[in-house]
Amino acid sequence: MDPDLFATIPSGTRVVIRYRLAPDEQGSAGERLSDALGNVQSVTETHVVLETRGGPVSIERARITHAKTVPPPPDRRQRR
Repeated sequence: MDPDLFATIPSGTRVVIRYRLAPDEQGSAGERLSDALGNVQSVTETHVVLETRGGPVSIERARITHAKTVPPPPDRRQRR
């Protein structure tokens, strides 16, 4: 992953981040990675905070394996 990626992404940008889980966070099937999709709230030297549908998620930068910007969600379709 480009270490300067978050230095160039402004707050509010929608991103998806794949990151390694801590051993105590691993799922029952042994999942070692997880994804977070949301808008960048803040970036520090050690953490990236995303505002996701489920609330804020703080991710240690050292655990991030991949990250990229994504387009805004599509508009909801109208009911018929």
